[in-house]
Amino acid sequence: MAIERTGLRATRFIFVTGGVISGLGKGITSASLGYLLKEAGYKVTIQKFDPYLNIDPGAMCPTQHGEVYVTDDGAETDLDLGHYERYLDVSMSRKNNATAGQIYSAVLEAERRGEYRGRTVQIIPHITNEIIRRFTNVLEDEHYDVIITEVGGTVGDIESLPFLEAIRQFENNLDRHEHMNIHVTLLPYVESSEEIKTKPTQHSVMKLREIGLTPDMIICRSGKVCLDNEARNKIALFCNVKAASVIDMPDAETIYEVPLLFKKQGLYQTIAKHLDLENQTTPILNALRSMVLHIKNPRHEVNVGIIGKYAEMKDSYKSITESFIHAGAENLTKVNFTWIEAEDLKTSKTGELLDSLDGLLIPGEFGLKGVEGKILAVKYARENKLPFLGISLGLQVAVIEFARNILGLKDANSTEFDTKTSHPVVDVMEEHKRKMGLSDSMRLGAFDCDLKPASKVAEAYGCEKISERHRHRFELNNIYRDQLEEAGMHMPGINETYDLVECIELPDHPWFVAVQFHPELKSRVVKAHPLFREFIAAILRVKGLK
Repeated sequence: MAIERTGLRATRFIFVTGGVISGLGKGITSASLGYLLKEAGYKVTIQKFDPYLNIDPGAMCPTQHGEVYVTDDGAETDLDLGHYERYLDVSMSRKNNATAGQIYSAVLEAERRGEYRGRTVQIIPHITNEIIRRFTNVLEDEHYDVIITEVGGTVGDIESLPFLEAIRQFENNLDRHEHMNIHVTLLPYVESSEEIKTKPTQHSVMKLREIGLTPDMIICRSGKVCLDNEARNKIALFCNVKAASVIDMPDAETIYEVPLLFKKQGLYQTIAKHLDLENQTTPILNALRSMVLHIKNPRHEVNVGIIGKYAEMKDSYKSITESFIHAGAENLTKVNFTWIEAEDLKTSKTGELLDSLDGLLIPGEFGLKGVEGKILAVKYARENKLPFLGISLGLQVAVIEFARNILGLKDANSTEFDTKTSHPVVDVMEEHKRKMGLSDSMRLGAFDCDLKPASKVAEAYGCEKISERHRHRFELNNIYRDQLEEAGMHMPGINETYDLVECIELPDHPWFVAVQFHPELKSRVVKAHPLFREFIAAILRVKGLK
């Protein structure tokens, strides 16, 4: 079922804001709303507006902002777009993420071009007009029944004021049933008095009203103590919403349970009624329910080590950990993580730190820090037949390790780490940079890859042509391809357009696969990425559980 009308007035707009504190789960809320609407038959997209002045997260430290999520068109975006894509099973674009930095830059560039004809440039109307333009930017490419827009930050922050003002102006031109405001707030529980406190929510809504916005629904992050009827009615009374529009979002065992919790409280029906949607029937969600059951009731457990340099900030690897959850659910397996700082790996301690692992993953990162530790870890995995999956840098250190210890090229390295190495087995391929017309050496976005039949990678995908996303500067140096292959390293994935190696594997190993791309960016709810799924399956086979 889909809305038959076309054009802007056929589209419904949901705006999600947050109050009291940041980090309440607006991204999961938005993704869960989108999932319910999609399962009800509507075409949905979600966009994120971030109030920070950076142009994008690409140059931000992962410990500040979490992972950088790359879209097919090469945009470096907020990690919440990962949640949106995973829940909706769609590919988004740079139009789905906007920052204050981008918006202010666009306005100032327009001023320099003389587009404002010498008028004074101000927050209102110039900045707000640019924000409003981007609210509907995604409609330039295709029609959507519902557009969900999440505004980052917290109501009351000075940075988010232009965004909230833009929402007020935008909604002023719509009918009431064409838009909806959803406010996510904190509902703290005070143990000493054994009370749920609604006052922070009341004050957050008061602040929102001062700006000119009134919430149509309030979603309360209640933590371990669920929202009771007394607190629900109190919030409804003082915040001027119906009790059915006060939704509890307690802590869940898994984030994939959130749409089910929302469904149980009639959230979809409340939204459908407010937006005058044709389908008022709550979707079934059988596939999601089955996945959640598998997550909560696994038959097996495995321990995967993740070796990186941002282990203290788990959101730096968000898409990877979620991909393991998807893959674990399909294998009826709980995947436990052992986070290992790469610099902790020394020759004498490698076995001590890795002996307890069932599998090893090295993620994509930049910089010299911890590289030698990762090379030692790859050597351990190769020699001890430990299932291994390398991503981006993971492929590069696997090539360096193989070149040093199998080819005997003792100083083999990447020119990222040693510009004077006599054996640059990983390098920036200048001819490819020129072919692709890149001003920077970064390869960003989706690239095609042809797979060789009967390889582990091709068998995992079940096809011989794939498209995957990249975010890296360095490549396997083609000068060394023949030497590596003659020594036993297979290269089953090639980008034929630019003659670039995309995948490597070792045939005499239970699972030694590394890829230049980022497969974690295409894992989805109820549809695990093939490489993660088969990596876990290989671990189970080694343990005799499959």
